[in-house]
Amino acid sequence: MEAIASPLVKVVAISGSIRKASFNHGLVRSVIDISKELNNGVKVEYVDISPLPMLNTDLEVNGTYPAAVEAFRNKIAEADCYLFASPEYNYSVTAPLKNAIDWASRPPNVWADKAAAIVSAGGGWGGGRSQYHLRQIGIYIDLHFINKPEFYLNVFEAPAKFDADGNLIDAESKESLKKVLLSLHAYALRLKGK
Repeated sequence: MEAIASPLVKVVAISGSIRKASFNHGLVRSVIDISKELNNGVKVEYVDISPLPMLNTDLEVNGTYPAAVEAFRNKIAEADCYLFASPEYNYSVTAPLKNAIDWASRPPNVWADKAAAIVSAGGGWGGGRSQYHLRQIGIYIDLHFINKPEFYLNVFEAPAKFDADGNLIDAESKESLKKVLLSLHAYALRLKGK
């Protein structure tokens, strides 16, 4: 009997940190590598939010947005689901991440009715408080977050979880990321009715 190929699921991955060697960028890079190893129909694309201007409705002209915003909104609209790597700044999400979310939620809201997952790396609770705020934001913009598994990584625990370039090197953490990606994949297919 021939195996049935899994339908393609396009995942847009966004890091809430715009620092190139950030731990959260490292999580995104690791998820992309894991998706290639899985070879199960999930395709993860990193979308950079650093070119986005700060939200200013004066920049909306005759129902259009600045070029960087239009390109970002198109990537969000074309995706089946999203993976946020959300660092925690002052118990919440970062300003660049909130800005990106707000731009894509301008009419028409291109986030709506799709699956999402959150991973985070940081000190203390590993970015956990930012995840709760992101879930609250997601309610209003009609995102459907997976509930489990959760992924919070305390980067100050020994042994080191990342190398000097911000790449995830911890095998146990990679396995946990894989479980998040598989859960997101399954939930996205469920929401699509497949």
